[in-house]
Amino acid sequence: MSLEPGGTEQDTLAIRLAAPRPRRRLPDSPTLTIRLPGGGPDEEAVSALAAELADRIGPAVHPYEVAALLEADGLSATVIKERYGHPTLFSLAAALHARVPRTFPEPPAGPDPWRPDTLRCLLRGLLFALPALAYLLTAPLWSVGGHAPVLMVAGAVSWAWGQGLGHRAHLRLVAGRREAGRTLLAGSALGAAVATGLAAVPAGGGPVTAVAAAQSLYLAGAGVLLVLGRERLLLLALTPLIGGAAVLPWWEPGALIRLVLPLLALLLTLAAAARVLSGCLAAPAAPGGGPRPRLRASVPYGLFGLAAAVLTMLQGRQEPYAVVALTLSMGPAEWLLHRYRGWSVGALRATASPGAFLLRSCGVLVVCLGGYLLPLLPAALLTGSDPVALAALAAVLWTALLLQAFGVAWPPALVCLAAASVAGAVAWTTGPPGPAALLPAVCGPAAVCLVALTVTVLGRPSPHV
Repeated sequence: MSLEPGGTEQDTLAIRLAAPRPRRRLPDSPTLTIRLPGGGPDEEAVSALAAELADRIGPAVHPYEVAALLEADGLSATVIKERYGHPTLFSLAAALHARVPRTFPEPPAGPDPWRPDTLRCLLRGLLFALPALAYLLTAPLWSVGGHAPVLMVAGAVSWAWGQGLGHRAHLRLVAGRREAGRTLLAGSALGAAVATGLAAVPAGGGPVTAVAAAQSLYLAGAGVLLVLGRERLLLLALTPLIGGAAVLPWWEPGALIRLVLPLLALLLTLAAAARVLSGCLAAPAAPGGGPRPRLRASVPYGLFGLAAAVLTMLQGRQEPYAVVALTLSMGPAEWLLHRYRGWSVGALRATASPGAFLLRSCGVLVVCLGGYLLPLLPAALLTGSDPVALAALAAVLWTALLLQAFGVAWPPALVCLAAASVAGAVAWTTGPPGPAALLPAVCGPAAVCLVALTVTVLGRPSPHV
């Protein structure tokens, strides 16, 4: 529909006048500022206006956009007629639109929604490794190696339970902090009880069951703080462990202090978790309790946690220091997960076809996965560990976590569970920790499968939109 006055809709009502005689245009004069009627457009003034507004007129796809621009700038009908010699706003807009070539600049890049918090990621990696100081402090008080199966059972169950509970708590955070707090309170207490009960089977009800209970309680409390983003509070609770381990090279603290410091760290962790949960429970409730996701949605995350625990513990039985390096690398791993998502969004904006995006996506995957694995190689050599085994296990864990971050849960869980089942069965048959080449032989094919799955699923634009 034409918006110009006197458009086609008035053709049947318009009175046809004789064509006016051509009029002679007056010569330009520096003293003449008012355009006389019938003098025609002032081409120089129109060109000057076009040059002034070129960056704003260039993206316009229709003269009406230019007309809206001129009207927004306050250009009146009198100025249009007297200064530029055009009868209407639309006439001037059409002239400007014809003079300025079309340009379509890229929109400014928005903020990266996946920009990671580097300090927080590094702190989380450190918090995953600091609890091992408790075993360093209490090593002279009991046989850590003799009771390793008990602690491994409790740790594997706690790890699997924590992965599933953390996923469900994040889903409940959508409804509100109160609902997430209730989920964490009930789930962490039940998880600690289940882990302790299953650990009591190989312990035969002996005193080591108390150690397994302490380990399970700590993992439950730490899981609450990590899910709710209270990493600094957890670091503060672990200061007794840090201080006690720091003085060991120069001072023997004695049995009592070796026992008290881990217990104090445990109590501080539980107190911090209770305080944070009480704040969540004091928050207003969501109408109707909010959406309740099905429990089975968290099952694959728990199965992945169980498989990851088995593979990591088998690695730890062979090369304990390699597990320390792997645990510390979880901070950079989380940072690279955020970077992958941010760089993938950038690749989506920079490409115009699915094939081009697939190539860029593969490049982003190579950079992120390579950036995670390369620092582990010198760490393995410094600790005297097998770099191939450590890199294969790390690749399995990182790619599985990447797929889970995009909501692809069952395929990585099944691949990791299959690898853990094969490795566990071979280690059970040959005796722990199993052959030296066991983990590379199992984790290598699993890593290849997960990388291929990542390229297939995340190489399409739709998951990144």
